[in-house]
Amino acid sequence: MQLTLWTYEAPPHVGAMRIATAMNGLHYVLHAPQGDTYADLLFTMIERLDRRPPVTYSTFQARDLGGDTAQLFQTAVKEAYERFRPEAILVGASCTAELIQDDPGGLARALALPVPVIPLELPAYQRKENWGASETFYRLVRALAGPQAPPPGEKRPGRKAATAPSCNILGPTALGFRHRDDVFEVTRLLERLGVEVHRVAPLGARPGDIARLGDADFNVVLYPEVAETAARWLERSFGQPWTKTVPIGVGATRDFIAEVAALADLDPTPLLSGQDCRLPWYSRSVDSNYFTGKRVFIFGDATHALAAARIADQELGFKVVGLGTYSREFARSLREAAKGYGVEALITDDYLEVEARVAELQPELVLGTQMERHIAKRLGIGCAVISSPVHVQDFPARYSPQMGFEGANVIFDTWVHPLVMGLEEHLLAMFRDDFEFHDGAIPSHLGVSTAEGDERRTTLPSAALSETSAVTWEEDAEEELRKVPFFVRGKARRNTERFALDQGLAIISIETLYDAKAHFGR
Repeated sequence: MQLTLWTYEAPPHVGAMRIATAMNGLHYVLHAPQGDTYADLLFTMIERLDRRPPVTYSTFQARDLGGDTAQLFQTAVKEAYERFRPEAILVGASCTAELIQDDPGGLARALALPVPVIPLELPAYQRKENWGASETFYRLVRALAGPQAPPPGEKRPGRKAATAPSCNILGPTALGFRHRDDVFEVTRLLERLGVEVHRVAPLGARPGDIARLGDADFNVVLYPEVAETAARWLERSFGQPWTKTVPIGVGATRDFIAEVAALADLDPTPLLSGQDCRLPWYSRSVDSNYFTGKRVFIFGDATHALAAARIADQELGFKVVGLGTYSREFARSLREAAKGYGVEALITDDYLEVEARVAELQPELVLGTQMERHIAKRLGIGCAVISSPVHVQDFPARYSPQMGFEGANVIFDTWVHPLVMGLEEHLLAMFRDDFEFHDGAIPSHLGVSTAEGDERRTTLPSAALSETSAVTWEEDAEEELRKVPFFVRGKARRNTERFALDQGLAIISIETLYDAKAHFGR
């Protein structure tokens, strides 16, 4: 175990909460002490849901440890059933309650409730949130759909003539990165292709919907971290194939349409020829030449990191200089992809390792989670968020998918804007001495300058200050450095100071600046 200020994933019981909160008619009874009820805030404050998660806590206290905590849990289960009347109940223990080994599953079964009770065993000290969500969804599917499974060896009956092919969409949860909008976009694609969406799960599903998953012809897996285990079980038990392509980006969306068409025995040509996406044109336009070859570092969950690397490399002409994930269960897939880009994969859940890699590589754009946003800000690098964990601003009220052709448009805007703003800052820097744009000038739309405003505008940002006190910059060298675009100015300063120290120079002149540029440009 490691003490840290921040983590990419919560304990696995939070993953179970994401499944329960996504569904209707399901309740989760969690054996937990008072302090473990914090997870509610993730859904009400971060995702801004209009309801509390359907979770009841046993909330035992320190003084209860000398008594019967098992009875406390059974009371919590009975009261939850009587109050909420759910169609099914999940039971489990938080990371703290796991230590007292009260067996929530056995205690709940002993109550003989008239609804299915699904026990969860989530090892909090070996696994994390996404695994917890995956395991919870798998246990739900197996418990509720299992009784409808055909006997082993029995072939799946063919689809009736004149019946549209149908599929389930698996994987979207509560607290997922743009899951709500992704489902809408993918559903629209499937319907245009001629495929009927039978069920979406777990998002918006009821326990009865889970029981009928086996009726569909195949499954569409949008988020392998959550749904792949359940999809594999459905394939073994019901003979349902499942999609392997996640439709993030133009190329992946086209591959996804072709894969679905093959499973459904449909012609994808009309949909592929009539795609409504502006990313390919924008990325080929003269305006986008500025972005070609930009160095990008990518980190997030495996699904979004792999998709982002493909888009960056094949669709936007960026150069992938770093690729990583905190999803250890998908480390092999990410390592294989990293080899194709000629980089070493970073598999870690330690944000300090990620920060060190970003500082070492000095990319021009970082694509990552909420934490990479903070890292990039400290290092003065542009950043766009592509993956959970995220903060409230990445749960927009507007329609903002990541998947499908419209998702590709959203991705283009999101990724390119930090670089465009960098270009604008550079242009402003070029006109620094212009009568209207110099550092001391107040913006014309703000009216008359004030002393406070002038002082604020003439103060250099902290990122521009030297981190090395062993060398001194001459005034004309500082003036020359200001001509470097702001988003790489920090790197230029650090490289020059490192070069000066290596050469034993205490003062940096213009000649030193250009010597350093030539040295690092080899």
